[in-house]
Amino acid sequence: MSASFTVGTRASQLATTQTAWAADQLAQLSGLSVHTELVRTEGDVVTGPLSQLGGTGVFAAALRQHLLAGGCHLAVHSLKDLPTAQPEPLLIAAIPPREDVRDALCARDGLTLAQLPQGAKVGTGSPRRAAQLLAHRPDLKVVDIRGNVPTRLGRVAGVGDTHDDGSVGRSVQGDLDAVILAAAGLHRLGLGGHITDYLDPSIMLPAPGQGALAVEVRAGGTGLSELDAALTELDDHATRCEVTAERALLGTLEAGCAAPIGALAHFTEDTLVLEAVACDPAGTEVLRRSASAEVRTVAQAAELGAALAATLLADGAAELAGLA
Repeated sequence: MSASFTVGTRASQLATTQTAWAADQLAQLSGLSVHTELVRTEGDVVTGPLSQLGGTGVFAAALRQHLLAGGCHLAVHSLKDLPTAQPEPLLIAAIPPREDVRDALCARDGLTLAQLPQGAKVGTGSPRRAAQLLAHRPDLKVVDIRGNVPTRLGRVAGVGDTHDDGSVGRSVQGDLDAVILAAAGLHRLGLGGHITDYLDPSIMLPAPGQGALAVEVRAGGTGLSELDAALTELDDHATRCEVTAERALLGTLEAGCAAPIGALAHFTEDTLVLEAVACDPAGTEVLRRSASAEVRTVAQAAELGAALAATLLADGAAELAGLA
């Protein structure tokens, strides 16, 4: 019987899909077999707006507790769901190359953002998306929504609800003209065909870490040398630097993942360019800044993020975004 490792994941369709991808990569790299355990988290149980669920980490806490208790060798998270302060007993052992970082519009009748009629109803549970959307199109009506990706798609007129197997059926609610979701999640679920418009970062900067996965282990490692080596191989240095800059900015601002803050870093050769935005929650005012530096190490990436955050704070970002 071959040696195996256990991976913990949330039970949502998106979480299990992206966990299965990461686990398969690690199984191939390590030569080990894999067992998956589903862990129910507070974010999966509590109802109400995401912005009111009691701070960051609601989707990660139970999973982390399960990992700390030895219930699994590693856990797979959406990086944007993790608080920026890393618990000392745990470490992020791998951040694979990330998916599409953009937000995506899924609208009725194939409409793009520019084509949505005045007063159209657009659903999102993200204050960041809502603020930037209203800054660009103040005529739109933002509707707060929750639920998994198929449930949110089911709110769009004509798009339909989706079944347990991911297929899309006739719309149950259809009360919205569009919803905004992360392109990465739609691609991972095979639902990219519902995207009617990719929102350019010049209009909507993504959440820090959006599109990236984080594979977390106990600080001492997994206890399996083959698995530890596979994690090192799976880790992508460029992606880690990019998301480190974004999350260092968020952490310096002392803003949670529900704050109206967007950030995106990308490399141009050895130069890391970081863009960030802080918004009034109503979208009436937007503060956008950028910075760049030659970055070769993760520590240098963190310094860039902290420096840009200091610029934002000096220009009034805390008061504007309600962080103070």
